[in-house]
Amino acid sequence: MARARGGTITRRRHKKILKLAKGYWGGKHRLFRPTNETVLKALWYSYRDRRARKRDFRRLWIIRINAAARSNGLTYNRLMNGLRKAGVAINRKMLADLAINDASAFGQLVDVAKKAL
Repeated sequence: MARARGGTITRRRHKKILKLAKGYWGGKHRLFRPTNETVLKALWYSYRDRRARKRDFRRLWIIRINAAARSNGLTYNRLMNGLRKAGVAINRKMLADLAINDASAFGQLVDVAKKAL
């Protein structure tokens, strides 16, 4: 029986990986084995960091809200507790945006939270 070589299938698989490595430095965009390792690692990092980005932004929003709340005489913890008790349903992203771009509106929310406490 003749030896079956998977030439076209292997080439197609290799080209798919090499295409993902466009712009990589040195042999990492030319040679399959280092390219495959690098691309797999890069894909794993992008998967992991899509989740990490959500955590990072939430931390940033909390830091911004806390800074603005303290300048209005309240801590982040007491502000969020007061807003919850007052029935104000606003997420941290919007609160952080208000804290930076519209200080007067944020101040009104702080007053609502203070009254609810």
